[in-house]
Amino acid sequence: MARSHVAYVCSECGAHSVKWAGQCPDCSAWNTLSETTVRPPRATPTGAAARTLDAVIDDVGERQATGFAEFDRVLGGGLTPGAVVLLGGDPGVGKSTLLQQVSGNLAAKVPVCYASGEESLRQIGQRAQRLGTVQGDLRLLAETTLETVLEQAAATECRVLVVDSIQTLASDALGSAPGSVAQLRECVGRVVQFAKRHDVAVFLIGHVTKEGAIAGPRVVEHMVDTVLYFENDPGSRYTMIRSVKNRFGASGEIGVFAMTAEGFREVRNPSAIFLSQETAGEPGSTVSVAWEGSRPMLVEIQALVADGSTSHPKRLAQGVEQNRLALLLAVLQRHGNVDPGADDVFVNVAGGLRIAETAVDLPVVLAIVSSLRNRTPVKQLVSFGEIGLAGEVRPVRFGEERIAAAAKQGFKLAIVPHANVPRKPPSGIRVVGVRRIGEALDAAY
Repeated sequence: MARSHVAYVCSECGAHSVKWAGQCPDCSAWNTLSETTVRPPRATPTGAAARTLDAVIDDVGERQATGFAEFDRVLGGGLTPGAVVLLGGDPGVGKSTLLQQVSGNLAAKVPVCYASGEESLRQIGQRAQRLGTVQGDLRLLAETTLETVLEQAAATECRVLVVDSIQTLASDALGSAPGSVAQLRECVGRVVQFAKRHDVAVFLIGHVTKEGAIAGPRVVEHMVDTVLYFENDPGSRYTMIRSVKNRFGASGEIGVFAMTAEGFREVRNPSAIFLSQETAGEPGSTVSVAWEGSRPMLVEIQALVADGSTSHPKRLAQGVEQNRLALLLAVLQRHGNVDPGADDVFVNVAGGLRIAETAVDLPVVLAIVSSLRNRTPVKQLVSFGEIGLAGEVRPVRFGEERIAAAAKQGFKLAIVPHANVPRKPPSGIRVVGVRRIGEALDAAY
């Protein structure tokens, strides 16, 4: 068998070099060359033979419940055998706590191996005692060598493997330090190969950079099946997990958890925590129905229009896109005959939720006008809709499902785009369809 050779690969352009240099000879980037192992191709191909589609086993829809319905929703209905899930988040957000709870729940049904490169077995045992996850067939391993972790996972015949964290693993085949680009690419590739070959579900905990992205090359996110991110507000006790990539379910799905002294507790009705009873009926507060993943979620949109203290008025938004707020203010001035002028405008989504869709355009505008005029909107009002540059109110997807969700929460009036008005509205709620921004303002006030 031919020997493997060591080469140096540029993380910017992917160029190879036989020697390390401070500057890449191709793209001239500095300090981007990292050590990697180049293996020659096999002389004779080996491995599994190709199979026809009808010969595939009939348990392709098998899912394993993790013990948290919210976590199962984010995964696409449960944990799929052979899936590799990458979980990232800020330090101290609860990544290890959640996966140790999930491991304890799964260990009651299947063998689970929990490998940690950051904590000792005593620390893991102390957390397990606090969380109440002592029971079950849960094997613990404190190791940072990739080959040892995979060897022990195969020896214990585990069906679920947890690696905490992937940045602490290092392969003996490379001489670079743990967490380097070459080590991450090698370790993730070997783990994915192990998961697919042995049909073992794998959870990988990943560190994040100061920008909030998974530390390491972006190819790591392409290699795994599912990428999950923790999202939390430092001032809130609630934590959200969002899927940004999922080969076994819908991307953009969100799960809501509450951190307690006994670990994470799932929130079955997230709309209740994003709606505040104290600010209901106050000027500057409206309610919208956002679509997160595969379900509607009621959220409170708050706006504050205050006298500007400088010649440059402030336009700040939390939870919605900053540039979108500037666009809506321009449309409101041109087509709604409402001009904030030199006033400062602040918009916030209660609960720390971040909304990327344009369905909250209409409630944002209604909240701004309500605060500017110090007028309270109609009681038990909910609204959604996209606003165009010409002042028109455009329809959004899943209009009937959003209205039905608002009706279940007891709202009596819904201002929606005219194209989203259902033929038979749900009982208990009156639906008003609008085509222009002026019609929406008249209906709300």
